Amino acid sequence: MLKKRIIPCLDVKDGRTVKGVNFVNLRDAGDAVELARRYAAEGADELVFLDITATIEKRKTLVSLVEKVARAINIPFTVGGGIKSMDDVEAIIDAGADKISINTAAVNNPQLITEIASRFGSQFVVVAIDTGPVNGEWKVFINGGRTPTSISTTDWAIRAEKHGAGEILLTSMSSDGTRKGFSTGITRKVVENINIPVIASGGAGSMEDFRELFLTTGCSAALAASIFHYNDISIGELKRYLSQFNIPIRL
Repeated sequence: MLKKRIIPCLDVKDGRTVKGVNFVNLRDAGDAVELARRYAAEGADELVFLDITATIEKRKTLVSLVEKVARAINIPFTVGGGIKSMDDVEAIIDAGADKISINTAAVNNPQLITEIASRFGSQFVVVAIDTGPVNGEWKVFINGGRTPTSISTTDWAIRAEKHGAGEILLTSMSSDGTRKGFSTGITRKVVENINIPVIASGGAGSMEDFRELFLTTGCSAALAASIFHYNDISIGELKRYLSQFNIPIRL
């Protein structure tokens, strides 16, 4: 059985790690390189780096900071934010990323998923989906969560897989930063409709939240930020806790 992965996330703005609630009210959470180094030492399975304002500010990802983080760690490293073209992808690879995450660009041009997968392999392409309920239905949001679309979250995950995505990073905007638990309903629905791994994101507030997520949804990984950034839970502590419930985890 494949091990479940614990993935800390660095949301980066103006070169600093930040964290908000429901994608707004951002506050400083520390130096990205120092946090990355700490998480690798604590036993994180992977690290995700998201330049959260690159798309809305119409600029490219902070490549120099990506390089510094890549040099500081020895675990798989996914980078997203402002990636719109193959040139952007190559710059991120050259900076040290193991995988790239695309969100708005994938919605606007699904063929980009196919182009990246054809050149580098599906395992290299993570399609990030920011989602929230609109009139009772889970819909896709783009532009850093600022712009709602009429696209069904589950339908988009299915399409992304068909275009060549190797993994889905599913973030519940309504849970993000609240520490009230993951949105297990939409996570489970997406997992049940596709054949590629799903990383669940948004809402982690306790070790019990991770346990419930893994035991009820079938997702492959859990991503969290603030509970790790502010030392509420250590990754090692969380992994030892999960292993007590026969959840396959890499200790």
